[in-house]
Amino acid sequence: MSDWGREALDALDRADPLGAFREEFQLREGLVYLDGNSLGALPRRTLARLEQTVAREWGEGLITSWLGADWMAAPRRVGDKIARLLGADPGEVIVADSTSINLFKALTAALSLRPERSVILSETGNFPTDLYMMEGIAAFSGGRVRAEAVPGEAVLERLGKDVAVLLLTQVHYKTGRSRDMAEVTRRAHEAGALVVWDLSHSAGAIPVDLNGAGADFAVGCGYKFLNGGPGAPAYIYAARRHQAAAVPVLSGWFGHAAPFAFEDGYRAAPGIERFLCGTPPVLGLTALECGVDLMAEADMSAVRAKSLQLGRVFMDLMDTHCGDHGFALVSPREDARRGSHVSYAHREGYGIMQALKERGVIGDFRDPDVLRFGLTPLYLRYADMLQAVLTIREVCETRAWDDPRWAVRAAVT
Repeated sequence: MSDWGREALDALDRADPLGAFREEFQLREGLVYLDGNSLGALPRRTLARLEQTVAREWGEGLITSWLGADWMAAPRRVGDKIARLLGADPGEVIVADSTSINLFKALTAALSLRPERSVILSETGNFPTDLYMMEGIAAFSGGRVRAEAVPGEAVLERLGKDVAVLLLTQVHYKTGRSRDMAEVTRRAHEAGALVVWDLSHSAGAIPVDLNGAGADFAVGCGYKFLNGGPGAPAYIYAARRHQAAAVPVLSGWFGHAAPFAFEDGYRAAPGIERFLCGTPPVLGLTALECGVDLMAEADMSAVRAKSLQLGRVFMDLMDTHCGDHGFALVSPREDARRGSHVSYAHREGYGIMQALKERGVIGDFRDPDVLRFGLTPLYLRYADMLQAVLTIREVCETRAWDDPRWAVRAAVT
């Protein structure tokens, strides 16, 4: 049972070194937003920056803004900023396209470096787009490449001489389980395989050290903990040692060595720019840069410390107030194995989450029965954890999940 009363939590909030960041976000009064691991909140500075980009750079500068407003350099510029959050060097990360498309690029690039091997390996239960991209590449290969997924606990044992690339998510999207990047990468390299890491639930949430771990490739989205907005462009990391030889297959014009030479034949850019494809989405890049700049102002060690403490408080409060209401903890309780969200299974999970949203506590639901609660240290307070858990208890005690409106699941859960 927890000792987390209102006074104790208020004291933690007063002492919070990240407390001032909450004012940087647009959040309505009374809302407890526990879904920043799915869509981050709106930074206030983004509004003014987008207005400048739309009204002045686009509205007045028009096409001259590709150079005059430095639009052309935005994918590399924002990529270099994200690199600092990932333990990567300048020139190893670039912003482009979606996570799914970047997965395709990273996987095909890794396959091009291991032509004598045929298997893309992952774990069952990985985020669906990761598995779907594997399947699509295998189908298109006409049998040369095979996609294989095994249970998470068996994935390292499956590494063998036929595995070209291992694709794993560092922080699992449903359970919040965090993998040891350095150890997994070491094991894969010992078996002769390359690794593609999905960092969608890592960047801006936990410390990441790609180069320290000897990582090969990584991808991630910009709309979760980086607060880049809905559909924000994603990013891709390629270790410098691989860039000259890796062939990412999607040979779009912005990945050409000289895009405005308009040559008939493709010549890949010499560095990270070869992982670009089409014209950069300037408005999305603008919003993402605001979120990344804000994230860079925070001390990542303080972010991680608060994330873990928020998780401990939330789980303790759930034990105390909701222990008799049928919840089963899905996430690891140990700090070292947990990312920045906490998940519970409940047979009425979908209805519970919809009832919570109506009461101003927003998390999300993942099939078949998992409720996810994202812990975003820059704008959540410790007192929010108590408000959320007491609301969960009220929903359970009143059986609010029985509302007939929740009998059919919505398109977005």
